[in-house]
Amino acid sequence: MHYKRIVLNSRPVADIEPTTFRTEVLPLEKLKPGPGEVLIQITWLSLDPAMRGYIRDARSYLPPVKIGETMRGMSLGVIVEVGTGSTHSVGEVVTSASGWTEYAVMKDNAVDKVTVPPGVIALDFLNTLGTSGLTAYFGLRDTCDLKPGEKLLVSGAAGSVGSVACQLGKRAGAKVYAIAGSPEKCKWLEQELGVDKALNYKSPTFRDDLRQIGFIDVYFDNVGGDILDMVLTRLNKGARISMCGAISQYNATQPKGLQNYQTLIAMRGKLQGFIVLDYAAEFPVAIEEMGKWLADGSIKRQFHIVEGIEAAPVALPMLFSGGNTGKLVVKVAEHVKTKL
Repeated sequence: MHYKRIVLNSRPVADIEPTTFRTEVLPLEKLKPGPGEVLIQITWLSLDPAMRGYIRDARSYLPPVKIGETMRGMSLGVIVEVGTGSTHSVGEVVTSASGWTEYAVMKDNAVDKVTVPPGVIALDFLNTLGTSGLTAYFGLRDTCDLKPGEKLLVSGAAGSVGSVACQLGKRAGAKVYAIAGSPEKCKWLEQELGVDKALNYKSPTFRDDLRQIGFIDVYFDNVGGDILDMVLTRLNKGARISMCGAISQYNATQPKGLQNYQTLIAMRGKLQGFIVLDYAAEFPVAIEEMGKWLADGSIKRQFHIVEGIEAAPVALPMLFSGGNTGKLVVKVAEHVKTKL
């Protein structure tokens, strides 16, 4: 038997290219868990904008993926074999940072068992109950310090993080405005997720539409670039900007700088970046809380599914072109074998 993994083949200067990744086929019998390790069959992969940063040879919160290494990423899978002394069992559903591979050997402490509560599905642990939802949860709570009655603006609002941020904003009692890239996405945000108004940044009237919503208290930013610079002119006194991501600039050879930053001085505003991994100790409490909201239907989710591990490199650029609505995931395996 053999398995496939996708490795980094070259570092793109701008957009991800067909030669950025390559597929390797390797013998499965060589993957054997040692003491305190498990062998996982991967069923789902999470695709995230942060992956563009992982393949850039630059200083960041995680080291870059090396040429020839399995592409980094979170996954959902099932344990099919355990090493001696492992605390896990065959058949457990787990999440891990296995990367883009059909099978992976992982240490016990690098694997999290998934206990699926009523009203939730296992795949939610790559979305609302995974880093996407947790990013929205802690970004709004801490970096934004969102309060009832405030006006919240979310960019990249139809993506996995933005869509959760919009809904958490409504739960917090804020008036929520969303920015997305098509009439269909704006309609989904308004009619399904309940935002007060969705703005299409590709519309010729976008600047006027943004002015019409008035000044804002909190901006949850996923895109950076021109939209961030534009929003800087629309701040209330004491406004907070949470820099979650900058998907409009990840593929740029020369990212755009900000021109309207002086508004932060006049409005006593705050612009702050954050990394969700800093809140790892608090993940269980947040997962329990949001799991209840998923179960009672007050938090909704949508998945954009692509099939097969070799679709991952083709699908990843969708995150930067606006080709997905909701959480982008790769279905790797349909049926999981618990014995090899």
